[in-house]
Amino acid sequence: MTTLVDRSRTALLVIDVQNGVVGEAWERDRVVANVAALVDRARAAGVEVVWVAHSGEGLERDSEAWQYGAPLVRRDEEPLVHKRWADSFEDTDLETVLAERGIGRLVVAGAQTDECIRSTLHGAIVRGYDATLVADAHTTEDLSEYGAPTPDLVVAHTNLYWANHAAPDRTAGTVDTADVDFA
Repeated sequence: MTTLVDRSRTALLVIDVQNGVVGEAWERDRVVANVAALVDRARAAGVEVVWVAHSGEGLERDSEAWQYGAPLVRRDEEPLVHKRWADSFEDTDLETVLAERGIGRLVVAGAQTDECIRSTLHGAIVRGYDATLVADAHTTEDLSEYGAPTPDLVVAHTNLYWANHAAPDRTAGTVDTADVDFA
């Protein structure tokens, strides 16, 4: 139950499932297949699919690395939000895109779990959105050589704490792809 007024609609937020982001990501093929299944189900249910694409060093806009990878294909009528920061709301038009469509509930999938996914989930909650993380539809690269946990542990930890996240008059939580209810 979002705190945003007149924002009863839901959107699937697909974050950074770009070639240069997920090319070497943990369980890439399984995660991308789950994201593709979510996109198909959202479209079939008449739910908005909002795409977010990061750009920056190594991800120059319109380059091959910047493109969404197969089998994901954004339709022309589906919004594309360009970002340069981890939080998809930060210095972007995401809030405007969502407000124009009456969206107050986000179903979140994509990459990188430990950066853009976490930042966007928290950004959504603090802005008044309900934010559900699809537990088996996000991934990250292996940064363990730099002292980070292995990707399986990053994903598991993020799922654990987001499943139990709470905020006044907002809902959070996790759900598996098969159990996402776009109603």
